[in-house]
Amino acid sequence: MSTLTKDQLQELKNALLEQREDLQRHFESSMEDGAPAESLKDSTGELSSYDNHPADAGTETFERSRDLAIDDTLTEEFNQVNEALERIEQGTYGTCVTCGKDIPFERLEAIPYTAYCIDDTPNRELSNERPVEEEVIDDATERCRRSQTAQCWQVR
Repeated sequence: MSTLTKDQLQELKNALLEQREDLQRHFESSMEDGAPAESLKDSTGELSSYDNHPADAGTETFERSRDLAIDDTLTEEFNQVNEALERIEQGTYGTCVTCGKDIPFERLEAIPYTAYCIDDTPNRELSNERPVEEEVIDDATERCRRSQTAQCWQVR
């Protein structure tokens, strides 16, 4: 059991319950606006995408994928909130699931649904990977520099 006081635990539980209600309201309003599983055609209300400018279709696709990504993130957060509430009921809330150390109250205030201390948080490493497209662009740029011709930089 963590070293949280009863008042701290109640404060965090209330924050989790409020967060869960906010997420439930988001999902309910999303369902009223249109089910997230509906197709792009249904979500735009267009009968056909053939008469649209390609840029319009690209914008709609981008917005649709952004909305789906937001819903995925919020669904994951909703699950984490529910798991945190279960840990409160089980008496294990505030204890890192990896190392068993107490999670500081300040961290729980910032992220009430966390199950990890700062040292054991998963996916903490920043990726240094660059997009594969950069290799192609860098190669083409280097070839143009070596050739020293203006034609190399012209768009065909």
